[in-house]
Amino acid sequence: MSRDRYTIWESAQPHFLTCTVVDWLPVFSRPEAAQVVLDSWRFLLANHRLTLYGYVVMENHLHFIASSSDLTAEVKNFKSFTARRIIDFLEQRADARLLERLGWFKLRHKSESRYQLWQEGSHPQQITGDEMMLQKLEYMHNNPVRRGYVDVPEHWRYSSARNYLGRPGLIEVTTS
Repeated sequence: MSRDRYTIWESAQPHFLTCTVVDWLPVFSRPEAAQVVLDSWRFLLANHRLTLYGYVVMENHLHFIASSSDLTAEVKNFKSFTARRIIDFLEQRADARLLERLGWFKLRHKSESRYQLWQEGSHPQQITGDEMMLQKLEYMHNNPVRRGYVDVPEHWRYSSARNYLGRPGLIEVTTS
């Protein structure tokens, strides 16, 4: 059996993960949708189901570094829960255009729902040392800077960049 570089082999070790909205739709340009993600992470942290080392939420994808005793299951639960809550929000708002797109890009084998929010997979990459951790944190935190949304990483609201400067962020993360 070959080792796939996008497989979680050691859950207790931190992994860099990416979750992308189908067709790169800008779901998280709605603050309520980003709040669903933050609330889900808070729940997982409060219940000791996940350790979160860093994150950034962009308009159509998110990156985070996390570990857990069963990271595969927790990422699956996170994606399932956030998808259901965000789709419920979009239905309540009657956001027909976005719901139509989420329905159009739903994979045919996903017969249990009308819509699909997340692309399949999360491309986990195990963090193998301090140098790699720093590289992934810098990549994540600089994502909004590279996109031209802010001049410095800590100005992006939906990021753990502030936490790493010793300032409060939207969620507590493990920085050591």
